[in-house]
Amino acid sequence: MIVIPAIDLKDGQCVRLKQGRMEESTIFSDDPVEQAGQWLAQGARRLHIVDLNGAFEGSPVNADIVTSITRAYPELPVQIGGGIRSLETAQVYIDAGVSYLIIGTQAVKDPDFVRAASAEFPGKIIIGLDAVNGKVATEGWADVSELAVEEALQRFDGLGLAAVIYTDIDRDGMMQGANVAATVALAERSSIPVIASGGIAKLADIVDLKAAAKTAGGAGIIGAITGRAIYEGKLDLQEAQAYCDSDD
Repeated sequence: MIVIPAIDLKDGQCVRLKQGRMEESTIFSDDPVEQAGQWLAQGARRLHIVDLNGAFEGSPVNADIVTSITRAYPELPVQIGGGIRSLETAQVYIDAGVSYLIIGTQAVKDPDFVRAASAEFPGKIIIGLDAVNGKVATEGWADVSELAVEEALQRFDGLGLAAVIYTDIDRDGMMQGANVAATVALAERSSIPVIASGGIAKLADIVDLKAAAKTAGGAGIIGAITGRAIYEGKLDLQEAQAYCDSDD
């Protein structure tokens, strides 16, 4: 299991939101490229980037910053989400050096787009399923559907997706710990590897997830995304990754 630091981009800055609310953002850095370098220096093996403006507007807004990061640190795989709703946009990011494309809203609204993207970019597509009380949210978490997470994921069996990122919106940015039970339940029902997201606040949360990952069926839990905790120094990225690599 890998620990994946998050860089959420809003108006060119690194921010963290609370429960996906744009009006409740905390600015952590004015230099996303430098911030990415700090996470790499602390042992990051992958970087999670979200174009928050793009997620709400439906098209990339901070693409130039993403390109600057991939060019500055070509050894660091990047997964990017937020506003990827066409193959043309996907191609732009692939050409910019991004390793994985996260499709969220469009995956729910247009499953055929995921099928087309998977065929065009095999092994590079990640589905982002963000949930409130087990129901999928879209449009930058602004709209909550009646679609259950498990039902949504079943649509994409057999496409060779790289992973599914499962985010519990109620916990995102709230420092309350990940929803381990729901993450494990999804992993056990999924043929697609799961990346946990939302609420990871301390090393104990990583310990719980790793323990759960050992027993989860299906394709398993392969990673955990963390944001506010590492920015505020409540979780040490290097220590967390070392624990994941240990035999404990």
